[in-house]
Amino acid sequence: MNKTILIFPAGMPQAVAFMQSRKNDTDRLIGASSLALDPARQAYGDSDWLHLPFVNHADFDQALSSAIQEQGITSIYTPHAVVWDYLNRLLPTLAPAVSLLNTTPANTELDAFRVATQWARAVLEQPIAVAAQTSIKPDLPLLSMAALYRHVQDIPGMCDHEKLRALYEIARSCPAGDVVEIGSWWGKSAFILGHLAQSFGLGNVLCIDPWSETGIVSEGADSLVEAAFTHFSAEEAFGVFLVNLLPYSQGRLNYLRMPSLDGASYYASHDSVNNTMFGNTSYSGQIALLHIDGNHSEDSARADVAAWCPLVAPGGWIVIDDYSWPFGDGPRRAADAYLANYQAEIATAFFMGGALFIQKKVQHP
Repeated sequence: MNKTILIFPAGMPQAVAFMQSRKNDTDRLIGASSLALDPARQAYGDSDWLHLPFVNHADFDQALSSAIQEQGITSIYTPHAVVWDYLNRLLPTLAPAVSLLNTTPANTELDAFRVATQWARAVLEQPIAVAAQTSIKPDLPLLSMAALYRHVQDIPGMCDHEKLRALYEIARSCPAGDVVEIGSWWGKSAFILGHLAQSFGLGNVLCIDPWSETGIVSEGADSLVEAAFTHFSAEEAFGVFLVNLLPYSQGRLNYLRMPSLDGASYYASHDSVNNTMFGNTSYSGQIALLHIDGNHSEDSARADVAAWCPLVAPGGWIVIDDYSWPFGDGPRRAADAYLANYQAEIATAFFMGGALFIQKKVQHP
C-alpha cells in the first residue's frame, strides 16, 4: 500500500537528500516548511507542498493535525532534532497511526563519528606486528586515529580498512623522507599518506598521475575492467583529486600530472614542485614511503618498480597495491621479480589489504 510521507522541515539539506532518494518510489512525498519563502519548494511541486507554523507556535499542533487528515499522511521524516523530539512525544496522542520514519537525528549525525572512534580504538588495542627493522614511533592519540578514519570515508576510492591499518603501522617505522604515490586518481590513498606523513614527522607527499584516458586500462586486464572504465572521466577524476586534497595540502602535498617515468625523471632533477592550485612544495629527493598503484600491466608495473624503488631510503617502505588482483597479475609479477632480484636488500615483507608491503634493510656501517 502506497504511503504519503510528510518531509518537514523540507528545506534542510538532509530533507532534500531524503526526498531525492525516494522520488522514484510510488509513495507520495509532501514537503512542508515554516518559512514564507523556502527555496526547496520548487523541488516538490505546488501540489505537494504545505506551510506549517514553527513547531513552537501555538497553532502548530492543530495545523499538523489538519494536514494529516486532509492529505492522508501516514508517516513523517524530519532531520531536525528539536522537531523530531517534539513529534516523537506528540504523535502518539495527536495521530497514533502516523509514525516517524527516522530515529533521532542526533544519532544519524553522530553515527559516522562513533564508528570512526570504534575503529580507532580497535586498531590501537589490536596492533599489527609488521616485523619492521627500524624503531616504531608511538601510536597516535585515539581522536587523531578517528579523524583519519572519518575523513577518508568521504573520499571515493578502493583503499579498504585492512590496507589503511597496514599503512598506519608502516608509517610508524618509516625514516624521514618524501612520501611518493604513483597513481592517485581521486586522492583517497593520497589523503591517507598525507595524514600519516604529517602525524609521524615524515616528509612531504608527491602524487604522480597523468589523469588521462590513455593507459587507464592495463593491457591484459579483464574485459570487465575495460568496460567499467568507459564510465569514468580522467579530467573529472583530476578535479575530484584537487577538491579532496586542496584543504590538506598547505605546502605538504603536491602533484605532477604526468606519466610515472616522466615523474621519476622530474623528481630526480628537481627539489620542489610548484603549481597554481597547491603552490610550492619542497622535496628531499629520498623516499621514505613509496606507494605504487599505477597502470597494472606487467610492463608498466615493472617499469614503475625499476624507476622508483632504488630511490627508497634504507629502512623505507615500498607498497605495491593490488598484489592480489582478480583482474590481472601485472603488479604481482612485478613485485615477485623485485623480491627475487633484491632479496639481500629487503628486511621484511608482508601482504595485507590486497597490497604487498616491503621494507628495505637499514645499511649499518
